[in-house]
Amino acid sequence: MEFEFDVVVVGSGAAGMTAALTAAYRGLSVTLIEKSRLFGGSTARSGGGIWVPNNPVLKAAGVPDSPTMAKTYLKAVVGDRVPDAKQQAFLDNGPEMFEYIGTRSRYWEFDYDRGYSDYHPEFPGGLAQGRSIEPKVIDGRLLGGDLHKINQPTMSAPGGLAITVSDFHDLNMIARTWTAKKTAVKVGARTALALVKGAKPLSLGKALAARLWLSLRDAGVPVWLNTPLTELIVEDGVVVGVRAEHEGKPVVIKATRGVVLAAGGFEHNLEMRKKYISGPQSTEWTVGAVENVGEGIVAGQNAGAAVDLMDDAWWGPSVRSATDRPPFFCLAERAQPGAIMVNDEGERFVNESAPYVNVVHTMYEEAAAGRSTGPAHFIFDQDFRDHYLFLGNFPKRPLPQGYFDKGIIKQADTLEELAAQLNIPAGKLTATVERFNGFAKAGRDEDFQRGDSAYDRYYGDPTVKPNPNLAPLARGPFYAVEMVPGDLGTKGGLVTDEHSRVLDEQGGVIAGLYAAGNNSAAVMGNDYAGAGATIGPAMVFGYIAANHMADREDAAAQAVPGVAKAAEPKRAAKRGGAVNGAAATAGAGRNQG
Repeated sequence: MEFEFDVVVVGSGAAGMTAALTAAYRGLSVTLIEKSRLFGGSTARSGGGIWVPNNPVLKAAGVPDSPTMAKTYLKAVVGDRVPDAKQQAFLDNGPEMFEYIGTRSRYWEFDYDRGYSDYHPEFPGGLAQGRSIEPKVIDGRLLGGDLHKINQPTMSAPGGLAITVSDFHDLNMIARTWTAKKTAVKVGARTALALVKGAKPLSLGKALAARLWLSLRDAGVPVWLNTPLTELIVEDGVVVGVRAEHEGKPVVIKATRGVVLAAGGFEHNLEMRKKYISGPQSTEWTVGAVENVGEGIVAGQNAGAAVDLMDDAWWGPSVRSATDRPPFFCLAERAQPGAIMVNDEGERFVNESAPYVNVVHTMYEEAAAGRSTGPAHFIFDQDFRDHYLFLGNFPKRPLPQGYFDKGIIKQADTLEELAAQLNIPAGKLTATVERFNGFAKAGRDEDFQRGDSAYDRYYGDPTVKPNPNLAPLARGPFYAVEMVPGDLGTKGGLVTDEHSRVLDEQGGVIAGLYAAGNNSAAVMGNDYAGAGATIGPAMVFGYIAANHMADREDAAAQAVPGVAKAAEPKRAAKRGGAVNGAAATAGAGRNQG
């Protein structure tokens, strides 16, 4: 069977769905294919945060941002690792994307995560109060029969609670602050009300994926699940469509305007990880969607595309699961007082509270220097266990025995006994803890400046003075948790320009081919600007790709740089609900089979 559309999008994460939705709003015929039987990709599994400076949500919240501040900050974070034109395209199109879709989709609702600092607020243009937003909680009943098709999060909240990013921040202090207790009551009341109403509240990444999916459905965009890409169709150097398999049967889908690759990274492809990334690697350490094995990147390479940033990822210190669940991505735990990270020599090597990408970069440096085998040791005492959530377990409750049985967590009455279990020098570990305890009492980390940044303090304990990130490790028993260099997904991929067009090794445009999300080399370069700096750019460059295709007069026009900005786009007429099956798409595309 052969079909034809103006645009074919590969992948149903935030990048792919935003690209497809924008193309539909611009009046183009578009279809989206997804390898999995579920939609949402890694977006649905994530926290759903979005980092897009100067967007309407931030402006409504009174955030003191400006284009100049955002440009200065992004340049400070990214440097020259990514061309200025691509950085500027993200900043220019981000607010426009939010406003454009927001005026057309009835599901476009977001909240500001007030106080969730940029990851480097001390950089020029950085904001201590943050630029991150998240989708509002949405009733999953709106999805109808599609509710069971949404990808599942890496870890569910206790009791099926639908918590937001802001809720998560507060609840980490459930044993410490009245704010946390009030938040617990609020979340409990919201959950009880949902039960009474029979609602199915969705939050975080699932809420974002659901809102995009519902918008696609309203716009009449056909979506084919269970449809993996097999190869790009290239004719006379122009990408003119894709070959795929729909439920095991080959299909050809032609694209008169272009193909958008938004199929995620290669985090679950061990061969590619070992080829491109130095140091210890495992597909068991990632929380990315299991379908992400890099076929979109490989398809682009087969068409002549260049790749970049393939040696990097959206890293984060993580704890292996004691079951068949994904690892636990440690976000707040490292910032809470009364815990440190040490290498195999028993020495601290990093500001434990620093942004997760930066911490893992340092973990790999330790491994390269022979001071670590890759995993680090996260050390804390009983006070820490009594005060804070850990691995999703409430304070004072015993940690699951499975972690001890698998050697992921070790426990001892003294630091010397703990060092012996870890096979690290006891004298060095006790000296490290003694030195750290002195810093904690003084409120100043002289070695790594932990607690100096507003980002550090965001997940700290406000009841601990003078530094919310520092407290002594003094009361046994003591615990050591193996922390591996985990990730949210890889950040390397196809090289793209400011129009999301894929480039070849010589810097030329591959006509008809676009990429966004983790299929493309990240605009963030080797760093991370703030919470949502994966999803935000993914959406923006999906939007840019669709607009560039809509602005073209013919397939050859995209090879000409500097295409003028389009006039106000037109909205596509509604054509009924989204379709999950190739046979039913003939009305939306042109069936030539």
